[in-house]
Amino acid sequence: MSHAKTSEFGASEIWVFGYGSLIWRPGFDFEESVPARLHGYHRSLCIFSHVHRGTPERPGLVLGLDRGGVCRGLAFRVAADRAQETVEYLRAREQATAVYLERHMPVRLEDGRNVKALVYVADRRHLQYAGRLPREQQLELVRHGRGSSGENPDYVLLTDESLRKMGIFDPVLAGLAQALAPGAAPRPKL
Repeated sequence: MSHAKTSEFGASEIWVFGYGSLIWRPGFDFEESVPARLHGYHRSLCIFSHVHRGTPERPGLVLGLDRGGVCRGLAFRVAADRAQETVEYLRAREQATAVYLERHMPVRLEDGRNVKALVYVADRRHLQYAGRLPREQQLELVRHGRGSSGENPDYVLLTDESLRKMGIFDPVLAGLAQALAPGAAPRPKL
């Protein structure tokens, strides 16, 4: 009787959709990355970070895919022989507190191909789901968030920069990045 570990993905390659830090720090090997669109969800700073960019006592704020709209990002094609290890890595990274739901969803690649991709969407029932917060509260959380993956301002600045390089303008991230940029004066409280 064989005790070899069987991959839940069989012998198939997989696609992974990135919309935030996966764009600038995927953390796994891939064969290609292609600009892509996911319909039915939008990029939103809607997750209180208790691990990567904050702590339970002093949460940061990170991106999630929230319902409605369209999200432009990157789709990564992962070879079949790396699929299982990639998913295990992503589960450890994205599911540290189970605030994201793992889904396989259709995405449209910029070159016209349609593929099913592994996607992590915000769990609106999770206690870390922040929903839509006022800009000043977002800025306060981001300014002071620090976690195991670093400082929250760096996360926002790197994500904004990476999106801009792809020709994507996210007005919320851009506004926060401008306020967080070195030398930016804090806005007075009204």
